[in-house]
Amino acid sequence: MTGGNQDQVTATMPARVPGIAMVLAAGLGKRMLPITEKLPKPLVRVNGRTLLDHALDALVRAGVEKAVVNVHYLADQVEAHLAGRTKPDIVLSDEREQLLDSGGGVAKALPHLGERPFFVLNADSFWLEGYRPNLVNLVNHWNDAEMDVLLLVTGVANAIGYSGSGDFTMDSVGRLTRRDERRVAPFAYAGAAILHPRVFEGHRDGAFSLNVIFDQALERGRLFGLRLDGLWLHVGTPEAIQEAEEAIARSAA
Repeated sequence: MTGGNQDQVTATMPARVPGIAMVLAAGLGKRMLPITEKLPKPLVRVNGRTLLDHALDALVRAGVEKAVVNVHYLADQVEAHLAGRTKPDIVLSDEREQLLDSGGGVAKALPHLGERPFFVLNADSFWLEGYRPNLVNLVNHWNDAEMDVLLLVTGVANAIGYSGSGDFTMDSVGRLTRRDERRVAPFAYAGAAILHPRVFEGHRDGAFSLNVIFDQALERGRLFGLRLDGLWLHVGTPEAIQEAEEAIARSAA
């Protein structure tokens, strides 16, 4: 995702997926300390724009009209910042009383997300687009008959600011399996996905990780991945800000 005019739409989402998304922006940002002592992580700036705006800009480019954003830590700052946007339409999901983790946060917001597949984006990573917007690519690869979850994944060798061992292996049709604990996997989750709301059936209220949802879809053979076209920028620490900005500068040279 690059910056640019937040009101500019460069792609239209196919009608089979609604123009709605959930952006996860409620985390404490502990790895970003000391920056996050007084600033919520989604408002950390990279290349002149906040991480949250990078995520919302990508949604606008894909034709998304409405985004649900959850808030918890320093929520008033996030809410005030979002008041300055005109697109997409923003709905706040208030978690001030209890931080619900990624899965619980999405579950709480389900009344706003409708009954059809929707995007979920993390607000701590973004990407430099390739030939076509990656969210549009996700939509075009979604197959409701076969999938409950479709993750955007990146090759670990093609990721900036990421030092992990990967998350998944992927077969020839895009079906994902988890990395063996003692091995390195070729793909990491790039913080964007399409989920069908049916995957939350039977889950109780409260905090839980989206990994619970992913693993249940995996067990049913309905967890798929699509490789990111472009360069993934994971901004999890203060040092990663400079790494991301240097990568953006190189891409523009």
